Amino acid sequence: MTVERSGAEDVDRTLALLWRARGGTGEPARGRRPTLTIERIVAAAIGIADADGLAAASMHRVAKELGAGTMTLYTYVPGKAELVDLMVDDVLVGRRLPRPGEPRPEDWRAQVALYAERTREAYRKHPWLCEVSRVRPPLGPGRLAGQEYLLSIMDELGLPPKQAVAAANGIGTYVDANAALEAEDTRLERSTGQSTEAWWHQRSSFWENYFVVDEHPAMNRIWLGGGFEQNAKAQGDAAYEFGLNRMLDGIEALLG
Repeated sequence: MTVERSGAEDVDRTLALLWRARGGTGEPARGRRPTLTIERIVAAAIGIADADGLAAASMHRVAKELGAGTMTLYTYVPGKAELVDLMVDDVLVGRRLPRPGEPRPEDWRAQVALYAERTREAYRKHPWLCEVSRVRPPLGPGRLAGQEYLLSIMDELGLPPKQAVAAANGIGTYVDANAALEAEDTRLERSTGQSTEAWWHQRSSFWENYFVVDEHPAMNRIWLGGGFEQNAKAQGDAAYEFGLNRMLDGIEALLG
């Protein structure tokens, strides 16, 4: 799977596009009076990626969807990498996390759960997010809103600054990674036409022909004890919930 990443050479132009609502510019860099808007371009690109994957959201395809020339699109957005940045941040903004001063759940664990569920839902609605590198994310309103939200939770718990950053980053990384796995599963089912359950069933002969009990005693004991009775999706959900709750237990113990 090809991983898309930010590749903007004109950093200032990209930041201006990401923060256009706060004094940046959504006007075309050159040319005639604007006939499009950044919002329309991003919405069209997201719609294409949702339907056909991120690779399909080329500048040419987006321009065609909008009834514009490809070169016209380049007067608004420098290139595909910058467009991906705008798409990702638009989706992250769509999580609508409570901003400073807005109502939120009273319990801090419920606040984290809100972040986790809205992030996972974003990946469910837009599976192409799993194709975008999270190592160098776009520095836009959506990204910063998520970081501010998690940091505010840790800060209000009274964690020292370095621990607050570590805890917030740990939770964010864990949630993103698991959401991306779920999104990849959805993307694979769409692209191959085969469900993950069907994929595993197709390989059921492995357990009879190749699995050696003596070399995997723990796995065998857990199998006999019913540890693998759930299907792959249920196991993934259980692993996710278990891991997140234990992470939060650790933060709670640190507070104590």
